[in-house]
Amino acid sequence: MKIDLGNKIQGYFSGKKVLITGATGTIGKAILNKILNTDVDVVRVFSRDEYKQFNMMQEYTDPRLRFFLGDVRDKERLKFALLGVNVVIHCAALKHVPLCEYNPFEAVKTNVFGTQNLIEVAIEEGVERFITISTDKAVSPTSTMGATKLLAERMTVSANNFKGGSPTRFMAVRFGNVLGSRGSVLDLWVKQARSGYITLTHEEMVRYFMRIEDAAELVLKALVVGEGGEIFILPMKKVFMKDFARAFCDVWNELTGRSLDIKKIGVRPGEKMEEELVTEVELRSAFLKNGMIAIDFKNDVTISEEDRSVLKDKLNEFMSYQEIKDLINGYLKGLFN
Repeated sequence: MKIDLGNKIQGYFSGKKVLITGATGTIGKAILNKILNTDVDVVRVFSRDEYKQFNMMQEYTDPRLRFFLGDVRDKERLKFALLGVNVVIHCAALKHVPLCEYNPFEAVKTNVFGTQNLIEVAIEEGVERFITISTDKAVSPTSTMGATKLLAERMTVSANNFKGGSPTRFMAVRFGNVLGSRGSVLDLWVKQARSGYITLTHEEMVRYFMRIEDAAELVLKALVVGEGGEIFILPMKKVFMKDFARAFCDVWNELTGRSLDIKKIGVRPGEKMEEELVTEVELRSAFLKNGMIAIDFKNDVTISEEDRSVLKDKLNEFMSYQEIKDLINGYLKGLFN
């Protein structure tokens, strides 16, 4: 999915003030980099990680950046951070499934109450556009993290119904597993591979993968074309984790000349065997829009059975082994170069 930053997106962000929560994370930073390629007026980095903000201040010299320490749990802090802001991109979240299983109240405080705080302040401040970053784990969730992200999704798109006279357009994007993001499986496997092995939870697990570049582009594209109330998803092919692990080992061997063992460790608390991008119920309100899948509950979107069948088939496609290898190879070569 290619976006021409010189046209619609460039035009939209020109002169705008943008706030990104969780901007020191992998996804937030990738979105930040893309927005800085536009004529944006100001980008406010909002996160609770002082050390990462300090590092970003050394890395970036762009005078349009502002750094705000704070937590989305703190509504009073958000009121100051959102003053005069036109666009809110909400990346901040507790994202790791096992950690949220063992710390469920903390996950609720950040992912649910934090999102509520941000929505309420955005309405009060008259923000133009607001987008929440969600995950495929929010679809028919079996984990605490997935359930909290489902609530964050629903609160965001439902805000269009109770915003009153506020001009804010609320929408969400739903990611798969983002390759190389902090704590992702590739991030873990690269560290393990240096010791000669990788771990695999279950061979039959099915996951969706997307590049960081595609994740950042999805957010910007959704922001610009969204009318409010939609959940946007990048069409992705499924991957069996046994194939993903085998392909990683093959690519690692080709690049380094070293073989790897695969250690099976079993399913972790809260994990699903097969992730989904869209539920059967959501398919009734789903359609293709500008290369994205859009779910829009606020309108009576009716698509033909033929179109629904095409969309369903697209969601059930699997990556070929060569496609998996190419995806991993692109990521690993970026690390080694």
